[in-house]
Amino acid sequence: MLGRLKIAFVAISILFGFTLLHAQLVQQGKATFYSKRATGTRTANGERLHHDSLTCAHRTYPFGTMLRVYNPANGRSVVVRVTDRGPFVRGRLIDLSWRAAKELGIIEQGVAMVFVQKNSTFVVPFLPDDEIEIPELEMETNSGPPPLVPFWQDMKEDHQPAVTKKPVVSKSSAPAKPATSSASAAPAKRATSSGSVRRTPVPAK
Repeated sequence: MLGRLKIAFVAISILFGFTLLHAQLVQQGKATFYSKRATGTRTANGERLHHDSLTCAHRTYPFGTMLRVYNPANGRSVVVRVTDRGPFVRGRLIDLSWRAAKELGIIEQGVAMVFVQKNSTFVVPFLPDDEIEIPELEMETNSGPPPLVPFWQDMKEDHQPAVTKKPVVSKSSAPAKPATSSASAAPAKRATSSGSVRRTPVPAK
C-alpha cells in the first residue's frame, strides 16, 4: 500500500512539473475556431459561449489563463482567455472563438498554424514588466519676490537721452483779442443845415 502511494506521488509530481515546464514553452500547432451557431452553449468552466468574445479552449492550461496566439502567416496576434477544454482532435492545439479567429485572419482558411504562449511570459524587448508609479505633484502659486529685471534693460534705460517736452498752452491762457466798440466802428452821423443827416466816414486806424 505504501509503495503504491509513493508511486502515485512521484507520478503526480512528474506530471505537475511537466505541466509547468510545458506552460512556460511556446507551443506550435493548428488552431480552429467555434462556429457562430455555438453561441449560447455551456463551456467547461460553466460560462456561456459567445462568438464575439475573446475566449478559447485548451487541454492543459487552467481556466482563466490568458494566452497570446500568434499567426506567423500575417504577423497578427490576439490575447484570449481559456474557458473550455479541447480540441480533442489529433493535431489540433487550440480552439478559438469566432472573434479571435477574425482578429488572426483565419476565418476563410478555417485551420491555421499558430504559436501559443502564456501572456504573462510573452517577452517584449525593452518593455518593463512592473508599472512605474509617478507621484502626483501639487503645483501652487504664491506671492513671491518681484521678477528679476535683466541687467541689459537697466543699462539701456541709463543711456537713453532725456527728452524735453514742450509746454502745452491751453486755450484759456491764450491772449484775448481787443474788442472794438460798435460806436467807433460805426460811421458818425452829422446833421446838416437842411435837416438831413450826413454820414461822415471814420478813418481806419
